[in-house]
Amino acid sequence: MLGEPLTFTRGPAMKNRFMLAPLTNCQSHADGTLSDDEYRWLVMRAEGGFGLTMTCAAHVQRIGQGFPGQLGIWSDDHIEGLTRLAGGIKANDSIAIVQLHHAGNRSPAELIGEQPVCPSPHEKSAARGLTSDEVSLLIDDFVEGAVRAEKAGFHGVELHGAHGYILCQFFSAKINQRTDRYGGDVAGRFRILFEIIEGIRRRCGKDFMLGVRLSPERFGMQLEEIKGVAEQLMTSGDIDFLDMSLWDVFKAPEEEAHQDRSLLEHFVGLERGNTRLGVAGKIRTPQEAEAVMGAGVDWVMLGRAAILHHDFPTRCLAGGFVPVSTPVDPEHLRSEGLSETFVKYMDNFKGFVAA
Repeated sequence: MLGEPLTFTRGPAMKNRFMLAPLTNCQSHADGTLSDDEYRWLVMRAEGGFGLTMTCAAHVQRIGQGFPGQLGIWSDDHIEGLTRLAGGIKANDSIAIVQLHHAGNRSPAELIGEQPVCPSPHEKSAARGLTSDEVSLLIDDFVEGAVRAEKAGFHGVELHGAHGYILCQFFSAKINQRTDRYGGDVAGRFRILFEIIEGIRRRCGKDFMLGVRLSPERFGMQLEEIKGVAEQLMTSGDIDFLDMSLWDVFKAPEEEAHQDRSLLEHFVGLERGNTRLGVAGKIRTPQEAEAVMGAGVDWVMLGRAAILHHDFPTRCLAGGFVPVSTPVDPEHLRSEGLSETFVKYMDNFKGFVAA
């Protein structure tokens, strides 16, 4: 199953069922332009056999930056580097996708040089609420990010609606206290996502691919709401793939009322139309990847497994592959295309890098 090609409504077919997760790595330049380190890291994964190679979260507004060294797509100044990156990925028969992102209230004030923003005022993060005009501008800037990605030669984009960043903040009934059309009930809180999708479909070409990332738990997400929106997205015909970030693909839901099935089972049973469904979350071995495919998804997304082995797909499909165990020596990570900055970042994750 993992070695079979996968077609989409738009864009090229994926040569296998492996997608590279959009991984924070802090390797770009301070102004958001592409660095040689970021280029090497991503193109190595395309060379290693990933059917789809996705960038880290690329911020669509300067004030939406979430971490140092983040790739940017908020200015035409970024297009030159992005064009180089798209070319390097595509030269290896891998679908090239940019993930579009805005950190919202998770943008550090010391990084962006001003107060972060949120759908409504947020005391814990000291973020201010967006005005109506700023919400409209945010929608436009997500769309402009997609337009830039297309100009740069990428096959498509993914909208980051997971992990507590700004779109997820709009989705949350706890965080989003707006009283206009972008708040209130489920339709209001998710309206921004559907308007961004509509704008991208209007502005970009008919074969431009569009995916969405959602997470069903944490940050105020409710499983039933996310399932409903996921099914609406997949049956709308407006997106090509849905990326469900489950934290752990084998875990049960946190909500007691839904613990009769795993999170994975909750989503594979949804109506999909022609949309392709995939999952991410602690898929670390060939056996786990096969098990997830056997559960009924269309593709698997690898994060830390791809950090440890740039050629995980190639080695997995060849058979007999046993991934390295963590913690790993920093030299191993360097040999896998991680810069010193990225190795240092991974040292923040307990048990990943050997002392």
